Amino acid sequence: MNNITKQAAMLIREIRSRVPLVHQITNYVTVNDCANITLAIGASPIMADDIGEAADITSISNALVLNIGTLNERTVASMLAAGKRANELGIPVVFDPVGAGASRLRNDTTHDILKNVKLAVLRGNISEISFAAGLTASTRGVDASDTDAGNDGIAIAKKAAAELGCVAAVTGAVDCISDGARIAAVRNGHSMLSKITGTGCMATALVGACAGVADDYWTAAVAGIAAMGIAGEIAYEKTGHLGTGSYRMAVMDAVSLLDEASFALRAKIDAL
Repeated sequence: MNNITKQAAMLIREIRSRVPLVHQITNYVTVNDCANITLAIGASPIMADDIGEAADITSISNALVLNIGTLNERTVASMLAAGKRANELGIPVVFDPVGAGASRLRNDTTHDILKNVKLAVLRGNISEISFAAGLTASTRGVDASDTDAGNDGIAIAKKAAAELGCVAAVTGAVDCISDGARIAAVRNGHSMLSKITGTGCMATALVGACAGVADDYWTAAVAGIAAMGIAGEIAYEKTGHLGTGSYRMAVMDAVSLLDEASFALRAKIDAL
């Protein structure tokens, strides 16, 4: 077992031991899934998106997750207020720029968050991360475009991390995570994960849970993304033949049963 796998596996144990509070201003299509996956990994979710309390809730949390999947103007101010409070208190911020590049509102919000909030981790598909980093990108709604899918995820993760001063995690068939110097490739996962909604949002929630107990946010990103991939594999083995509804629940079950030992046994993580 290499060192990054060992360190990532230890975070799974730390989450269950310390039960970090993860504040999430997120996607109302997947908010229930994000809350439940956070509970499944052993953390505690709180979903507070009103401007009247967003910053206050962040101040008592161990991590903040911002997700623009179902963006509206009301929550933009809440995200910025929560992000600024997190920065003041040294609380890690994980940002998922869902669909960045698809509309002016998403684009402007992505730029505003990147300008005003210091991120610990930026997680998205290759199109979203390329857009956030100011690289050439096309978009296909909330999915990576076919045009971008063939681009070099490792190079884009490294470039985005260097440009934005945070860990950049590009998820896809092979997940590429970089802090600008270190690079990891995570080869866990199953194609059936793309057949149910919210798996990207749930992966971001898991990264938030890991960041809530981590000193090294590169390791946190690797751990959260690998955990989702491992769960996707286990779920397929148990229920893939039953269809997407059963598979969706099996993903949650797999995360709820994941521990340090099973993570270490199944993780396919390479430090490049």
